[in-house]
Amino acid sequence: MELERVAVIGAGVMGVGVAQSVAQAGIRVVLVDLDDEILDSARSQIRVDLRMQAFFRPSEEIGDPDEVLGRIETMTSTHGLGTHELGDVDLAIENVTERWQVKQEVFRTLDTICPPRAVLISNTSAMPITRIASATGRPDRVIGVHFMNPVPLKSTVEVIRGVHTSEETVATTLGLLERLGKKAVLVKDSPGFISNRVLMLTINEAIFVLHDQVAGIEQVDEVFTACFGHPMGPLATADLIGLDTILQSLEVLYDCFKDSKYRPCPLLVQMVDAGRLGKKSGQGFYAYDEKGGGR
Repeated sequence: MELERVAVIGAGVMGVGVAQSVAQAGIRVVLVDLDDEILDSARSQIRVDLRMQAFFRPSEEIGDPDEVLGRIETMTSTHGLGTHELGDVDLAIENVTERWQVKQEVFRTLDTICPPRAVLISNTSAMPITRIASATGRPDRVIGVHFMNPVPLKSTVEVIRGVHTSEETVATTLGLLERLGKKAVLVKDSPGFISNRVLMLTINEAIFVLHDQVAGIEQVDEVFTACFGHPMGPLATADLIGLDTILQSLEVLYDCFKDSKYRPCPLLVQMVDAGRLGKKSGQGFYAYDEKGGGR
């Protein structure tokens, strides 16, 4: 399938990165979220990210920011979802919160308003794709793509096929990812897939170490960076991902596996309740300035 117009649902951190990457590949994008303020902020962030990408990767063809942004139209959900505005998209990529009720409603709506040929992708952190596909009348055209953050700078993604996902849908998705310059690791449908089934346990246990006062924030992360050679420690990684997303992912894993090892640390729950969500809120385990830098 030739992809000419792609809908990106959700203009948070991940949705912004996905929209930018798709537009950089020369594909027209319609970015959808709840209100104009969110969408205006998303466009501003994409412009900043394009400049940063050009600075850190000068040898890559980044694209002129005005041309890239010119391929991105924005639309509030009250004027987009539920009307004819997405009736000609070839593919839609969902990037909403890790709550089943929210995803269920989004996919029910996309199934109604997107053309029958359109592939529906969930950029979920942990939720089973077969479950998401059950909200639609086209389970064969539903697939998972777990993009990593920050999307434009990460070269590899997980691709998750549900029970009913067709070979055509897999081929279309792999074709899109090739245009985006992404390598795909194809995995079977299971909660958390590879990355978050392992990573969420690591992060949660690191928070428990902090909660139990075994060591401080810097000491926990230093063991992983200095001893294991990881570019970031688990607590800094949690801040980058977003503590609310970490908590939601753990809750999905706990609900799906019914295994107590996925029980969220009380400190994580408390931090989310306090609005300390990491880089996106300016405060998580570390404090961040307005540009997202640590301090």
